[in-house]
Amino acid sequence: MFAGIRKYFSIETWTLRGYDTFAGDSYDLPGWYLSEAAAGRAAQKQLKQLERNQPSEISGGQTGIQDQVFVVPPDGSAYRYLPEG
Repeated sequence: MFAGIRKYFSIETWTLRGYDTFAGDSYDLPGWYLSEAAAGRAAQKQLKQLERNQPSEISGGQTGIQDQVFVVPPDGSAYRYLPEG
């Protein structure tokens, strides 16, 4: 329903995409966001979830085989979200 409303009113949204480094496949993550900042906060939460499910000690973290998170702007391009710090 919300997808139809967004399309009808031409509301541009940001989304997230995951990348399974081990399998080499990307996958859509649930949710849509009205700003880059909101998408970034959601991406940070996804990375924290990945750290719980795929701990750095085992997976090598974001430089190893741990899944990655990408922010997808309304234009459909994507960039890898990297934790600050």
